[in-house]
Amino acid sequence: MWFCCNSCGVWRRGQACAYYLPGYLSCFQGLFFCPEAASLLLHNFCIYHINPQGHELGAAPIPSDVPVLSVDDLADQVADVLDFFSLGSVMCLGVTVGAYVLTLFATKYRERVIGLMLVSPLCKAPSWSEWLYNKVLLNLLYYYGTRGLFKEYLLQRYFSKLLDEKQGENIWRFLQSINERHDLTDSLRKLQCRTLIFVGENSEFHEDAIHMTTKLDRRHCALVEVQDCGSLVTEEQPYAMLMPMEYFLMGYGLYRPRPYELSGSPRSPLSPCCISPELLSPESMGVKLKPIKTRVTIN
Repeated sequence: MWFCCNSCGVWRRGQACAYYLPGYLSCFQGLFFCPEAASLLLHNFCIYHINPQGHELGAAPIPSDVPVLSVDDLADQVADVLDFFSLGSVMCLGVTVGAYVLTLFATKYRERVIGLMLVSPLCKAPSWSEWLYNKVLLNLLYYYGTRGLFKEYLLQRYFSKLLDEKQGENIWRFLQSINERHDLTDSLRKLQCRTLIFVGENSEFHEDAIHMTTKLDRRHCALVEVQDCGSLVTEEQPYAMLMPMEYFLMGYGLYRPRPYELSGSPRSPLSPCCISPELLSPESMGVKLKPIKTRVTIN
């Protein structure tokens, strides 16, 4: 089995990994192209963008004889990526189903996660209605591809401008894995790493985010509810994430405000960017690496 990863940012204080569907430009473009957020993240972390197999740009269809992975397999693959790059513990940043995978990873490999920043996370198994609804959509995707009703469903959920570039078979396989996910509630009580959760008040995952917050240790967890926002806070309200992220990272010593930020003047989205402009272009967000072979084998 193969896994693909991109990297960007400056190797300075720490490493962060980000996981999401269907790709980093559809989930994190608003956040990373926001100058102050980009300065906060790219100046303090080397960020590894992790995509499940078949979701990198230009990916070929996954052969039909390759088994569909479980969510535990996806979490184990994150560990394989960290091993490949000789990374110890990392800060994890995930959106929706990516947040689920990284949370599962944190419960299985606690020593490798120093913190979680989750956007509209899932943590419970799908309800019967969600499971059945997704099964119908998966059948539509299997027979008709990413068009019509299913395309509108994904556009509504993930705001993906790159959907036309994705292979329908690959999307089907990943969503099949997520539709068979298990409940993380019992494992959440054992998490000791700090967790910062963002969720829009209009998000369809709002209930999951609230449930997750009640199960985590309150000493190590904070919830930020964003008004007039759906699931993709990173795209709809990226500036609402700035101050909570700053305080969260300051607790680890990974971020120190600059003198002009301590002057008491209000933060402005028009303040000059402090990083090279070329780092913010889609073409230069990361250097595409060769696929990484993981432990999952095909008999």
